[in-house]
Amino acid sequence: MNYFYIFDKNINILGFMDIKEIGKAIKDRRKALGVNQQTLSELSGVAINTLVAIERGEGNPQLQTLLTVLDTLGLQIYINLKQLNYEKM
Repeated sequence: MNYFYIFDKNINILGFMDIKEIGKAIKDRRKALGVNQQTLSELSGVAINTLVAIERGEGNPQLQTLLTVLDTLGLQIYINLKQLNYEKM
């Protein structure tokens, strides 16, 4: 399973997340900004059906699509490589 950190533009960590939690973070941020899904779709250029699926943690959005939505909401993603057992030797 892949996990990601999501930050707001002030570098406040919103958490260590899987895709469902990323979708929830996007939805929570959108609501906190008082923006509906249609408006976010128009602002980001991401299709409404894709946006709905992302917020539900469904589907497999392209990385660029996810980055576009995050950027539109003032969020960014940080990917950290996990250390594998053979790297500890």
